Amino acid sequence: MIKLVIASNNKGKIREYRQLLEPLGYDAVSQSEAGIHLEAEETGNTFAENAAIKARAIKDLAEGCAVLADDSGLAVDALGGEPGIYSARYGGLDTDEERTALLLKNLEGVEDSRRTAHFVCCIHFIRENGEEIMAEGKVSGHIGHEPVGENGFGYDPVFMYEGRSFAQHSAEFKNKVSHRAKALEHLMEQLEKI
Repeated sequence: MIKLVIASNNKGKIREYRQLLEPLGYDAVSQSEAGIHLEAEETGNTFAENAAIKARAIKDLAEGCAVLADDSGLAVDALGGEPGIYSARYGGLDTDEERTALLLKNLEGVEDSRRTAHFVCCIHFIRENGEEIMAEGKVSGHIGHEPVGENGFGYDPVFMYEGRSFAQHSAEFKNKVSHRAKALEHLMEQLEKI
């Protein structure tokens, strides 16, 4: 097994990556499990750039290991792609509820046909030999007028997909159609070719 350090300490994310990558010969651990306590500064202008920054920072400290980092967020067309790479810190606000409320306020008066949006996830994978692989996934929907649903996090309660918010869909369903699922699928296709 090849040791794989994931540039995250999110238990759910680590579990998901572990399940998918172990069959390909990777032993996935969180960065803290690898003894790495670093928060790379996300200075990129795109999701892809920020994922690469995080992966390369961890790779510098995880010699001989493979590394995976991702960056993701929501892009709303009527807001020129906002909140985009600032999704987790939109408006300088601290909570998901505050950021979602700001998003809805910024969309006041925007008709439904113009409330289109998409979630994006970029994964940057660095193999143990230093080869870098980028994978991206997107899922399109639109922004509702109020938060609905109890599942999910972030902007899930206002991101409408197939008539329901992401927070109303089951985790199993969301994990099949989400931006992260599509980015992982793209990464898996590339890794299986190696």
